[in-house]
Amino acid sequence: MRSHYCGQLNEARIDETVSLCGWVHRRRDHGGVIFVDLRDRDGLCQVVFDPDRADTFAQAETLRNEFVVRVKGLVRARPEGTVNPDLPSGAIEVLAHELEILSVARTPAFQLDEHASVSEDVRLRHRYIDLRRPEMIDRLRFRSKVCNSIRNYLDDNGFLDIETPILTRATPEGARDYLVPSRTHPGEFFALPQSPQLFKQILMVAGMDRYYQIAKCFRDEDLRADRQPEFTQIDIETSFMDEAGIMAVAENMIRQIFQRHLDVDLGEFPRMTWGEAMRRFGSDKPDLRIDLEFTDIADLMQGVDFKVFAGPANDPDSRVVALRVPGGASLSRKEIDDYTRFVGIYGAKGLAWIKVNDLDAGIEGLQSPIIKFMPEDVVKQVLDRLQVASGDIIFFGADKAGIVNEAIGALRLKVAADLGQVKPGWAPLWVVDFPMFEADDNGRPSPLHHPFTAPSCTPEELKA
Repeated sequence: MRSHYCGQLNEARIDETVSLCGWVHRRRDHGGVIFVDLRDRDGLCQVVFDPDRADTFAQAETLRNEFVVRVKGLVRARPEGTVNPDLPSGAIEVLAHELEILSVARTPAFQLDEHASVSEDVRLRHRYIDLRRPEMIDRLRFRSKVCNSIRNYLDDNGFLDIETPILTRATPEGARDYLVPSRTHPGEFFALPQSPQLFKQILMVAGMDRYYQIAKCFRDEDLRADRQPEFTQIDIETSFMDEAGIMAVAENMIRQIFQRHLDVDLGEFPRMTWGEAMRRFGSDKPDLRIDLEFTDIADLMQGVDFKVFAGPANDPDSRVVALRVPGGASLSRKEIDDYTRFVGIYGAKGLAWIKVNDLDAGIEGLQSPIIKFMPEDVVKQVLDRLQVASGDIIFFGADKAGIVNEAIGALRLKVAADLGQVKPGWAPLWVVDFPMFEADDNGRPSPLHHPFTAPSCTPEELKA
């Protein structure tokens, strides 16, 4: 039915008869000659309908956007001055000999070349049209190529691609399960897997040695930027391999994919302990493209009368941190108020700040509603520790450690993005030595990660 894709045609096909199938992207009637831009998943091709072929020309006059057609015709060079250098097929056109309308179409909800002004709701409601856009096709094609590279890499390293069940029983993995009622066992439910954790461990006990799967996972969680109810993960499990070995497998896979598909050399990944990441950035997945870091100042605040700082400074479960933002003194009061509301999402009760308008002017060069509550020598020690400069702003977080880490950590990302302080490119990082447990609201240990992780200590240390 089809001999070529539209985007595959070029000068090498001149004088060949080809058969194309696709969608009418655009139709133009120029002085008795009809031009149709035919589109398929590989691109566009210009098709010319000449009135000398009366039947075919009459059919072409009925074409509208998004009609599905089959065209048979002769590839020829475009006339001089009409070449389109932006298209792979821009040097040729197809003179139509035959036209078959496979499916007519109503006027689409939006034009495919005008998607930028279309709301996401409309695009999702008409998803089958949205997915025809070159941008979406390119993303799906890119994803397919990456998945293929992942499979090839893991296959070459001795891993077996094994599917695991989707309908299973609930397991404790840190999120709520999606439940599916059983028809054959009334009152009983299946759970959709949060991950293939138990099944891949069964495979290891069974001797499969190296397993992988590009797996669908389901978690009944509220939507966030890095959380969706349904997602896909590269799932790997091995036997008889130490930590360094599994990290090398994963790192080399990621570096190879970036090199092959993005032409980016990531280099060797740096490593950072969980404790250092939380201390410096308040996050176990810090964005190292941002230079902003936390500075602990609890020791400077233990003796001040300002209870907002003194209380957390003397509480072992809390922390007091400062975040210096170069050039941030240009922020307006409205912008600072917006940041105050932003950190409130993460449980912060407020957001203290100091603008450094003129460092050489001492206290007189500072602007802040909290200056009057703090001794001058303490303020000077804070400025010295942060190595501030004129034009900076300092944001403060003082509360339970978890709230400070989340609130000021999120503020770090947002203010850097707003002020253009995120470096371009990629910054991969291994974060290691996660704690097994953290205290819940009642002070009892709760798994920080999933409970299937081996502790990095001896059995004797664990018993102690």
